[in-house]
Amino acid sequence: MAVSRTRARLARPFAVAALAVAVCLAPVRAQQAPQPNFRSAIDVVSLNVTVTDPNGRFVTDVPQDAFTVYEDGMPQEIRFFNRSNLPVALSILLDTSASMEDKIATAQEAAIGFVKRLRAQDLGQVIDFDSRVLVSQSFTSNIPDLEDAIHKTTAGGSTSLHNAIYISLKELKKIQTRSADEVRRQAIVVLSDGEDTSSLVSFEEVLELAKRSETAIYAIGLRGKGPDHLRGSFNEADYVLRELAQQTGGRVFFARAANELAGIYGQISDELSSQYMIGYSSRNPKRDGAWRRIVVRTNQPNTTARTKQGYYGPTGGS
Repeated sequence: MAVSRTRARLARPFAVAALAVAVCLAPVRAQQAPQPNFRSAIDVVSLNVTVTDPNGRFVTDVPQDAFTVYEDGMPQEIRFFNRSNLPVALSILLDTSASMEDKIATAQEAAIGFVKRLRAQDLGQVIDFDSRVLVSQSFTSNIPDLEDAIHKTTAGGSTSLHNAIYISLKELKKIQTRSADEVRRQAIVVLSDGEDTSSLVSFEEVLELAKRSETAIYAIGLRGKGPDHLRGSFNEADYVLRELAQQTGGRVFFARAANELAGIYGQISDELSSQYMIGYSSRNPKRDGAWRRIVVRTNQPNTTARTKQGYYGPTGGS
């Protein structure tokens, strides 16, 4: 069976370096519509912001002057504001370890329903992971190709979740570089049913890379009804997914059964369609590479704004 895939083989002691170059991308069809360029100055910070009401419904009519961005507690001047649905580069990660065997068909159909909601200007990529990480379909706007890649995934092996997210972040960085003169949001949607058992990259390495990226991570934990969940004890897999989502401005979901996945993918799609993009130039002149914490508020009653928790400041000379 001929499947167009790129295999990422991981080996110590150069695991991180190997992961950075292991996957080759097919040429990306760049969109040509003129858009503001966030990367014209090194200190411009771009934020994808989601605003919700107390019932969790998305609020999409908040004006620019209702937002305030704080960096390390100091208000910042908003330089760019857009509430239209800007294009997205989306990496879809599917856990295909052996434990997914009885759920894979339902997971596939849910993921296919998700990619069908992508627009012509969006780019999607499919990565499946078990003991290894495979790019089943490189970035494309061709929905049938994405569907076909999802359909051809099969279950078997252990779980290399950290490796998969690491590779996905590196691939999205390539898209960012190739699309330097356009604004394209970046997101990872990862589905996994258990904790990592075979990655060579640590969670700390993945989290650090995620915090340095411009990528929102949406994590779906497919969990059973075992005793660990019933008694509410610490679960490493849940912690990993929750932390990656919170740090990057994404969101984490936990499902007890595979038939909940379609609804969760639908919620993620709705959120990606309801976001604001805000850009500001930091008033902090230091170039020390330190972590800078970000908070976004609105003055609209009964609304909550969510974005990534911060970023690392610039380094080097001015």
